[in-house]
Amino acid sequence: MASLDTLQGTLGHRRATHLLRRASFRFTKWKVDQMATQTAEEAVDTLVIAFPPDLAQPVYDDPQTTTVESVMWINPVGQTPPDQDFNLQRRIIGWWLHEALNDAGVGHKMVFFWHQYLAVTANTLNNFTFYDYLALLRWGALGNFKKLATKIVADNTMLRYLNNDQNTEQNPNENFAREFLELFTIGKGPQIAPGDYTHYTEDDIVQAARVLTGFRTRTQRDQLDPETGIPRGIVQFNRHDTGSKTFSEKFQNTTIQGAANAAGVYTEVSNFVNMVFAQAEVAKNICRRLYRFFVHPNITPAIETDIIAPLADTFRNNNYEIASVLKKLLQSEHFYDADDSDNKDEIVGGMIKSPLDLALPALSFFNIAIPDPITNNYDHYIRFFQQGVIERMLGYANLPLFYPVDVAGYAAYHQAPEYNRNWFNSSSIIARYKLPQMLLTGKRVLGGGPNTSIGIKLNIVPWVRDSGVCSDPSDPYVLVRDLLDYMLPETVDDDRFNYFYNQIFLDNLPASDWTYEWQNYLNTGNEQEVKIALERLVTYIMFSPEYQTF
Repeated sequence: MASLDTLQGTLGHRRATHLLRRASFRFTKWKVDQMATQTAEEAVDTLVIAFPPDLAQPVYDDPQTTTVESVMWINPVGQTPPDQDFNLQRRIIGWWLHEALNDAGVGHKMVFFWHQYLAVTANTLNNFTFYDYLALLRWGALGNFKKLATKIVADNTMLRYLNNDQNTEQNPNENFAREFLELFTIGKGPQIAPGDYTHYTEDDIVQAARVLTGFRTRTQRDQLDPETGIPRGIVQFNRHDTGSKTFSEKFQNTTIQGAANAAGVYTEVSNFVNMVFAQAEVAKNICRRLYRFFVHPNITPAIETDIIAPLADTFRNNNYEIASVLKKLLQSEHFYDADDSDNKDEIVGGMIKSPLDLALPALSFFNIAIPDPITNNYDHYIRFFQQGVIERMLGYANLPLFYPVDVAGYAAYHQAPEYNRNWFNSSSIIARYKLPQMLLTGKRVLGGGPNTSIGIKLNIVPWVRDSGVCSDPSDPYVLVRDLLDYMLPETVDDDRFNYFYNQIFLDNLPASDWTYEWQNYLNTGNEQEVKIALERLVTYIMFSPEYQTF
């Protein structure tokens, strides 16, 4: 029986690595070792925290300015507005990646979760409104989902992306209303009859669209949400449908009274959201998405009964506070495969890593020095994050970050029956397997043009010597065992270990040869011989099927 009971006892190494890989983009030996000594409840408490940003926003692109500016208006010297627009867009995405790489908790995992759930594209309106969209997701990442769902209605980027800025009493546009019900909240469920679904009707979409009439984008960014302080759109009251809106029996025939002024439109929206969230299916729908994002794509009838239903009850009983659900899920016996007699079944190591889960944890695990955004602005945002991470590590691997192909988000998170298998196919496999080469050479490797620098490089020999991951680098058995224990989701069997140890690392030479070469490196500083073996080992570990999963 699948169980949401809290796992008892200390986590240990295996379960700590599982939790950290699933719950954060930042994976470090120090954090694994810390959590291994903690209970599941203690470890999860260290992750479900909204850590402050490392940088409040992208660094201002002015060579005379060395501080992070308080405004987003950027006008690089000598660039035309189109160049400025593209350049800043990539800088904002690079800034988000910088923050994700430095976030020691689940915050940016949840920002990405909300993005793939409440999807827009980065170029929907303009760079500044996209920045505000990211700020709103960060504000709501570990907060109240009902509030986030309410505030996304007036978000400038969302208004434009789903055409709700075109929705007026005279010319209604149902696009946003439809997606709000189908994708963002309750889900439609199986169709019962034409225009009649399990959880709402086509007429409910019509009524919802009437509630949502009159909103317009405001690119001047001078209209702030009173709670978040984040710029939002405006209401043009003369374009709002002021009549009463009556919904079907799916919503208990609720009537929402029309607003008398612009401020009243927000009350209408609030009443509409309250009506929708009063339906039990909203909590179940999002808990299924959370389960597929953090645990496993396969929701069996037993999982629906034993995990989704009680998790949804927790969500509703806590008034849709997301932290309450995350904590219950991530500290549960089920999350750690500890609720049955099979200690190695489909959860630990049971999902294929997304390109984000492949690239960012590797960068943090190997403690690769990233160009400083203040003193080395160009290399930080353009050479490393744009040309290295955004284009090569993510884009070539089929994750066009912040450019989902449609409103449903990225296929790996919603498209049955493949789900996360969408990350691993003939068009993405090359980029995934080029990651160790990119890290070890510091070159772009993929794409046209010369293999120029991406601004970072993994110097594997000093890392093995100094990182502490390898407790005794002179002992080849210990070295290989330590690397496999931190880099793979499960302990490998003897045959698999011997493959990495004898064939890959030692190249079928005596173990004493490695000990001699390592000591020679320590004595002389000449790393040539040990570098070859270490780079070969790390490359083959990252090539392995086990490394591609988490």
